[in-house]
Amino acid sequence: MDQSSTDVAAEFPERGVHWVKEQVEAVLSETESYVREKPAQSLLYAFVAGYILNRLPVGRILSGLFRLLVVALRPAILIYGATKLYQAAQEAE
Repeated sequence: MDQSSTDVAAEFPERGVHWVKEQVEAVLSETESYVREKPAQSLLYAFVAGYILNRLPVGRILSGLFRLLVVALRPAILIYGATKLYQAAQEAE
């Protein structure tokens, strides 16, 4: 592989974060405009969502997601280390 592919791989997380930020901003602006257009319906939806979230076992869901994150973190660290090792080997050549 050449240097340009390692640069693309290094820029990938930054582009991902930028894309997520743009998407969140778009959703927030759409939500704000919807709430301004239909405040009563939005309040009803918020009440229903709050009621449902109150009934769900949120603690168990969050702990399950945390466990999944911990399990997925090990391979992610391994892949990150392998990528850094590959980059160091490419720079040494």
